[in-house]
Amino acid sequence: MAIRAGEAACASAWRIYLLLHKEVNEDDDRLTTLHRYITHLCEDGECDPDTLRKAGLLYLRKLDMLGEERDERIARYRALERNW
Repeated sequence: MAIRAGEAACASAWRIYLLLHKEVNEDDDRLTTLHRYITHLCEDGECDPDTLRKAGLLYLRKLDMLGEERDERIARYRALERNW
């Protein structure tokens, strides 16, 4: 039961994410990461599809934030290199 709920939640979260991020491909690596994250939540006992979907969307948002921070750091490093 929990695995089925996890698969449904993962699919739902991914569809919502794709609707909000038109530039992301359906087979993006984030889908694999999301699936793994939700699977871990299911293995830890979470089986409510709504809770899993919300957790998945929050996880994807955190991934995006980490990516933005990384991009900002790289831009700062490149600016420093140009000044040297």
